[in-house]
Amino acid sequence: MAGEERSIKVKIDHVEKIFETKKGSVVALNGVDLDIKENEFICVVGPSGCGKSTLLNIIAGLLPATGGSVYVDGNKVEGTGTERGVVFQQYALFPWLTVIKNVMFGLKLKGMNKADAQETAMKYLKKVGLEEFADSYPKELSGGMKQRVAIARAYAVQPEVLLMDEPFGALDAQTRTQLQSELLQTWENERKTCFFITHDVEEAIILATRVVIMSARPGRIRDIVEIDIPYPRDQETKMSPRFMELKNYIWKQVYQEYLEVRK
Repeated sequence: MAGEERSIKVKIDHVEKIFETKKGSVVALNGVDLDIKENEFICVVGPSGCGKSTLLNIIAGLLPATGGSVYVDGNKVEGTGTERGVVFQQYALFPWLTVIKNVMFGLKLKGMNKADAQETAMKYLKKVGLEEFADSYPKELSGGMKQRVAIARAYAVQPEVLLMDEPFGALDAQTRTQLQSELLQTWENERKTCFFITHDVEEAIILATRVVIMSARPGRIRDIVEIDIPYPRDQETKMSPRFMELKNYIWKQVYQEYLEVRK
C-alpha cells in the first residue's frame, strides 16, 4: 500500500453534534475534520464520552449532524445506505433467523435472488470459519461466533466502507486476539475502507494504518498517528520496539484526555 495514490473515500467536514438534554445542551462533537482514503483502516481511540460512537453513527447515517457534513465518494450522507456496513459491539443478530439467513438478510434487501444470496452468504461464513454453523441459531453460538456472523453479514453486502463500533469489546482476550487476526486477513483480501472504534490502544495499533486520538468532550481530533509498521501484522508484532514506542505515545495522549474528563 505504501506509495499508492488513493482517493478520499470518506470526508468528514467540520462535523458538530449537540444533544439537547433536560440539563441543557451537550456538545458531543465540535468541528471534526478528517479525510479517510480508499482502503484505509482508521482506528479511533479516546476517553469515554468523547464522541467516538456519535461520529460513527453520523457517518453511518443513523444520526444527523448538527453542523457540518460527511461525504462518501463525494456524495453527502443523508441517511443509511448499502455502501456503508455497520458492526456494533452488541451483535444485533435476528434471534429467530438461522446464521445463514442472518447473513442473507441484507443481500435479499438489495434484491439478490435466494440462490445467489445463499451462495454469497456461505462464501462469507467460510471466510469467518462458520460454514458448519449455517443452520444454527444465534442462541446456540458463543459471543465470538456471534460477532463473526455480524462481520460476515456486514461484508456480504459488499459495502464500500465498514464501520465498526468496538466490535470485540465484550469478548475475552483470547477470542479478541483471534478475531483481530481474522479481521486483518479479511481486510487485506477485501481492501475495504474501515473506520473502527476501540478503547484498546494495542488493538488500534495492530489493525490501523492511522490512529485518530479524540479529545475529551467536546469531541475534537487531538492527534492523528501514522502506524508505520508494515503489514501483515500478527501478535508477535506487539513485541517489536516500534510497536511499544507507538503504544506509549498514543497511551500518554489518551490518558491525558482521560484526566481532563476526571476534572
